Amino acid sequence: MSAARRSAGILLYRWRAGRLELYIAHPGGPLWASRDAGAWTIPKGEIESGEDAREAAIREFEEEIGVRLRGPFLALGTVRQKAGKQVEAWACEGDAEPGAGGSSTVSMEWPRGSGRRIAFREIDRAEWFDTAEARRRLNPAQAAFVDRLEALLHIPAPERSTEG
Repeated sequence: MSAARRSAGILLYRWRAGRLELYIAHPGGPLWASRDAGAWTIPKGEIESGEDAREAAIREFEEEIGVRLRGPFLALGTVRQKAGKQVEAWACEGDAEPGAGGSSTVSMEWPRGSGRRIAFREIDRAEWFDTAEARRRLNPAQAAFVDRLEALLHIPAPERSTEG
């Protein structure tokens, strides 16, 4: 059995009107075009052989969003997504414009079995959401990163559950 794929990413956050907001991305391409709740992700990507996971997260954020983050970075740990991929994440306070992000593109055969390849942006948009909406939109495994960030920022549990 092969080792699980590993990715690293950044959960960017900011404060607006006393509320925590999170910057998350929607995957591009035909498989994700009509999906919303549970489909979004933190900007992330594969960790290259021999690469430091945090450096991979910073590199991937820059490639996908077009912003180079300087830190400081808060470790959010690792989650395992349903298909087995492990995602390690850090949080960083900062700002980025909503939009389509950087210039990372990927290609795939579409429709499957057609022999035709199409290219598309790795993410088709990225936006700011309050924590409740980010939890709803994020891949279910990655929603744990929101909880971990709130705990690190000492946001009381009652405020976490009533937000929305």
